[in-house]
Amino acid sequence: MAHAEGTGGGSSPAGVAPVVEVTGLTVRYPGAPADSLAGIAFVLRPGEVVGLIGLTGAGKTTLCRCLNGIVPQLVEADVEGSVTVAGTDALRTPVRRMAAFVGMVLDEPAAQLSQGTVGEEVALGLESLAVPYEAMVVRVGAALERVGLEGLAERPPLTLSDGQQQRLVLASAIATSPPVLVLDEPTAGLDPRARAAVFDLLAGLAADGTTVLVVDHDVELLAEAADRLLVLHDGRLVADGPPAAVLGDVAGMAAAGIRVPDVTAVAAALGLARPLPVTLQDAARRLGSHA
Repeated sequence: MAHAEGTGGGSSPAGVAPVVEVTGLTVRYPGAPADSLAGIAFVLRPGEVVGLIGLTGAGKTTLCRCLNGIVPQLVEADVEGSVTVAGTDALRTPVRRMAAFVGMVLDEPAAQLSQGTVGEEVALGLESLAVPYEAMVVRVGAALERVGLEGLAERPPLTLSDGQQQRLVLASAIATSPPVLVLDEPTAGLDPRARAAVFDLLAGLAADGTTVLVVDHDVELLAEAADRLLVLHDGRLVADGPPAAVLGDVAGMAAAGIRVPDVTAVAAALGLARPLPVTLQDAARRLGSHA
C-alpha cells in the first residue's frame, strides 16, 4: 500500500510551504469504544486537489470537521495532536473565525441554505466578515458567475435544482476567498455530467491557488481530477500519494475496502505489468505504446 508519508507532492512544488498541517491527530467521541482518528499526519499545499477516500466510518467526516474546528468545539470529542490552517490553530480558534480560512461544502446542500434569495445566501458569509456593501455586491456577482449561476441572484434557493443548489453552496464558500476548501461528498446524487462539472470548477479554483480537499466515492473521477489521494481505514491514514500509486495498489485498496477503477481491476486481472493504469487515458497510452 502507498506509504502514508503525509508529505505528498500534488501540483504545487514540494518547496512551497503547506497551508494545512495535521500532526498526530487522534479523536475519540464520548462513549466510543475506539478512536475515530488515530495519529493522523499529513500536509496540504496551495493549489492541490486532494481526494479523501475510505469506507463509511473510516473517519473522513471527522477529519473534515477538525479542519475548521467543528470538532472539538461544537461536537464534543477528546482530541490530541494539532491542526494548523494558514498558521491558525483550527482546534482552538472559534469556528466563526475559521470560516475565513476554510470553506466547507457538505453533501446535502439544502441543509446549508437559509436565506430568501440566492444573492443573500452568498452574501451571508461576507456579512459575517463585515465586507463593505459595495465590495460585497461585486464579490457575490463574481462568485455566482464562477459557478455558473449568474442571473439567478433573486431566485429562492430551494427552487433551484439539486445541482444548482450544490453550486450555490460552493459559491457561498468561495465568496469569502478562503485558502482551503473542504467538500464532503459534494457530488452525491448528481448525474455524471454534473459531477464532472463540479470537479472542473474545483480544478479552476486550485489553479488560482486554493487548496481543495474533497471526499468522494467516485474513484474514476478522483483518478483523473486529484493530484493526491489520502486513504483512511479504521481511523488511520494508510495511504498518501498520487492516484496512480494509490489506486494502482490493488491489494492495498482491497485491504482498505476501496474499489479501484474498473480499468485498473481489468488490467490487474489480465496480469499487466506495474504500474497499472488507473484511467482510460492511462490504459490507452499503455496499449498505444505496445501497438
